[in-house]
Amino acid sequence: MADKVIITAALAGSGVFKNQNPAVPYTPEEFAEEAHKAYKSGAAMVHVHGREAKSGLPTCDVETVRTIYDAIKQKTPELIVQITSSVGDTPEARLAPIIALKPESASLNTATMNFSYLDRKTGQIVFDSVFTNTFTMLQDFGKKMEELGVKPEIEIYDVGGLDNWLLISKQGFFSTPYNFDFVWSVAGGQKFRPVIFATLVQMLPPDSNFTTCGIGIDQFPAITQSCLLGGHMRVGLEDNVRLPNGELARGSWEQVEWAVKIAACLGREPATPDEAREILGIKKARSGAER
Repeated sequence: MADKVIITAALAGSGVFKNQNPAVPYTPEEFAEEAHKAYKSGAAMVHVHGREAKSGLPTCDVETVRTIYDAIKQKTPELIVQITSSVGDTPEARLAPIIALKPESASLNTATMNFSYLDRKTGQIVFDSVFTNTFTMLQDFGKKMEELGVKPEIEIYDVGGLDNWLLISKQGFFSTPYNFDFVWSVAGGQKFRPVIFATLVQMLPPDSNFTTCGIGIDQFPAITQSCLLGGHMRVGLEDNVRLPNGELARGSWEQVEWAVKIAACLGREPATPDEAREILGIKKARSGAER
């Protein structure tokens, strides 16, 4: 299925709010509607962070995440719903929704790094933080996901993150195929540079898939290169609230439509959720009743 491209819609991360784009979902109903529109537009997977319904603040509260997850699966059972493991004050809190929900896929972060918000024009620091991902967390999160049958998506923010994963993978508990996501232009991570993207792809072990996402204006150049290199594409309001023409996106689904157009220009077509499962090594769809 080399001509098939998996398009993921990252509906709402931890740092984007309705004052930046009113289409950012907070409530379970909003998540379900956005996910359904993304699916109808060509997405096979949605990536989800839990959000408090009133404030929109990120949360790892299991029941909140469960309500969002179930709302998406009830409206669009075909979709792969990927849950983040990045939210929470402790490793246990970050893993709790994944242990409880056993989604088909979850993010697996690979390196401790600055993860901040800066004014890109002036360099002034708006919000400064450190995103902690120790070797022990990479090991323990990865083992738990594999034990639960949750396919890890390995998040790579720079070359060091890939080297970290390659070291831990020598323990032999990661199942193939390995699924990587190259994340570009976080303030604290690697800025999108095509030559470095190509280098990272060459560093991947055999039996690997890769997708990519870029923050802000790097979103569409990054997914275009990924598609050219035989990889997959992630868009969504988590990463960028606008379209390539600078207009606010009416939702993650509208960015999916752009991704479909880019893929078509390169001779590729969107994978269905079941085709994506086959490519990614996900055994079968899960409903809420199967957990």
